[in-house]
Amino acid sequence: MTTKKWTVLLTLLFVLTVGLSKEPTHLLILTVAQMVLVPVMLVQLLGRNKFLYSAILISTVCVMALQISKDTEWEIVFAGGYLLYTIVIACFGFLRFLKRGFMHIEEFMIDAAMMYLAIGGMWFFASVAELNTGFSPMITWLTAIHFHYASFLLPVFSGLLGRLYKPKYYSAIAALLLISPLLTAVGISFSVWIEFLSVLTYILAIYGLVLLTGKAKFISPAQALLVRVSIGSIGITIIFSLLYVLSNAIGLLTIDIPFMLLFHGVTNCLLFGLVGVIGWSLTIPNPKQLPDIPVSQIRGGTVIGEQGIQPYFSNRPVKGLVDDMSLYQVDSISKTIQDFYENTVEYRLFSEVIWKKWFKPFAYIYTRTTKYVKQLNLPYRRKRVEMTGTVRAISENKDGRKSPRAWIRKIGDEEVFIALYSKHVSNGQPYMNIALPLPKSSMMGILELKAEGDQLVLTSESSEESDAGIYLAVGKFLPKLPISERFTVWETQEGILKAIHKMKFCSLPFLTIHYEIFHSTNLREKSSENPA
Repeated sequence: MTTKKWTVLLTLLFVLTVGLSKEPTHLLILTVAQMVLVPVMLVQLLGRNKFLYSAILISTVCVMALQISKDTEWEIVFAGGYLLYTIVIACFGFLRFLKRGFMHIEEFMIDAAMMYLAIGGMWFFASVAELNTGFSPMITWLTAIHFHYASFLLPVFSGLLGRLYKPKYYSAIAALLLISPLLTAVGISFSVWIEFLSVLTYILAIYGLVLLTGKAKFISPAQALLVRVSIGSIGITIIFSLLYVLSNAIGLLTIDIPFMLLFHGVTNCLLFGLVGVIGWSLTIPNPKQLPDIPVSQIRGGTVIGEQGIQPYFSNRPVKGLVDDMSLYQVDSISKTIQDFYENTVEYRLFSEVIWKKWFKPFAYIYTRTTKYVKQLNLPYRRKRVEMTGTVRAISENKDGRKSPRAWIRKIGDEEVFIALYSKHVSNGQPYMNIALPLPKSSMMGILELKAEGDQLVLTSESSEESDAGIYLAVGKFLPKLPISERFTVWETQEGILKAIHKMKFCSLPFLTIHYEIFHSTNLREKSSENPA
């Protein structure tokens, strides 16, 4: 069945439900989202999928039955069927997320919307089953509506808009939209002022979207008009949400639930929801293609360490992390830096690990775990120590990448890093392709190399067209993680290098490692000049 035919079928079923329902028309705001708006967008986002079609059809029948046959013993069964459907959609969203992770924030918006839908299903079930949620039946029902419109349709529309136009501030808008439903839930439960903050957050995000729709180049004039009307309408109704919260907080105005239901609810249903679905249904923008990244096939066991990767060793002779630095087109850097990467075994490293204060409680737990796993085993305390290392070739057949080699680093007798180095070229851009085996998985660091003056910079931070990033290879999935790293190397004097390795989580710095790197002959000469 085509998308158009499916949309017509759902619309006819809804019209039939309206005709048979005993509810006032304005109380079918949730029903139209459940039977038409949400499933139409799902079909267009997920494509032809027999399992999805079956799930939507079953949920539609459940919602119809609830509207037609009121106050029967089957109500909980029908509501449970709808709840199960929303959980299935949440699973679709999670699996979709695993394919790309945080690679494209606009796609994560759509993933999150699908997962949020399950929360709407829970509130709907609680409303039908008359469960004691701590709130009135009306608030419980309105919360179910919120998670269908503001937590599903709004993030989906925003994600589709991001496919068309995504300036730098789009990520901030997306973050506000994703955190707002959680703030709203906390506010309703605990404090009207937190609820007030959640509405302000929505206002910032929604007016950001209004700005984006004004600048975006839509596929057709009709789509531009409909999407702008949709987002513009919610820009008006959100003001009434603010006034409603203020009326509850300080009693300055008298805006009650019946008014909000008739004006705010109906306007959002028709102008925001229906017009928005029609607008985006004219043409769904295509998502960006996923990069084709060569992934190491080596996975770790419970304990990694050198012993864990010994079965993958090869007798191929290697001396450095790369065979030839000229591949990376950074000829302007010093010969010593190039030599370090080509002849790594001839150098000695001294490191100083610094955890950021905010991350130290997590680092304490982290370091206790990694000590056992023997991978990414960084010291907790700040102290200058020597990292000894060896470089061993890895079998191409077992790894799956070109010319892989392992850099095994230790502090004393304790293994710190087992990193498997390789390379790949994509669209003419060379990347350093690094795998860190983890239990049943592998963390992939895809780094772009560039010369900045006399410094070499290796970074996972780059444009969206780049393969650069930190990924987690689990089974067939390769989600991008919200982690970034930047490694800067420079020469202080002949044969002596310094480096700074900075890492961030969700753009927050959490780790810095300072390195001093000496050529072995240089260090011996320095030691002979300064005997202990």
